[in-house]
Amino acid sequence: MRSDEDEGTELLAQSFGPLEVQVLDAMWRQPSPATVRDLQASFPKCAYTTLMTTLDRLHKKGVLARVKSGRAFVYEPKFARKELEIRLAARSVEELLGAARGRTALEPLLSCFVDAVSERDRLLLDDLERLLKAKRAALNKNGAS
Repeated sequence: MRSDEDEGTELLAQSFGPLEVQVLDAMWRQPSPATVRDLQASFPKCAYTTLMTTLDRLHKKGVLARVKSGRAFVYEPKFARKELEIRLAARSVEELLGAARGRTALEPLLSCFVDAVSERDRLLLDDLERLLKAKRAALNKNGAS
């Protein structure tokens, strides 16, 4: 059986390269913001400049924040792991929805989604139904004000 972390790692691997995922994992394990030098011990086979480039790339992709400290940059994750996974999943869904125009174009997509969920796990259908009811209640509440 696969864990949520395994599935989250797959989601990260779809958006980032292998070294980027490893660096993100190392950053999430850090108790405080880190420099390239702070992370070097976690990547003994990786050149300092490669690690520096990877951190810079993750900063440019918007997942790491950085501030200058002396001559070095100090990095920290902008999002907790779970939050980043949710953002990546949401982006994927938005791309799918954006590709389908109008309700009639969305119906096959939604049908495929429900079929995929039900084939994977019947309990997920219950979760989906609960989430839909909660969303409808929230929309009704906001629409009534």
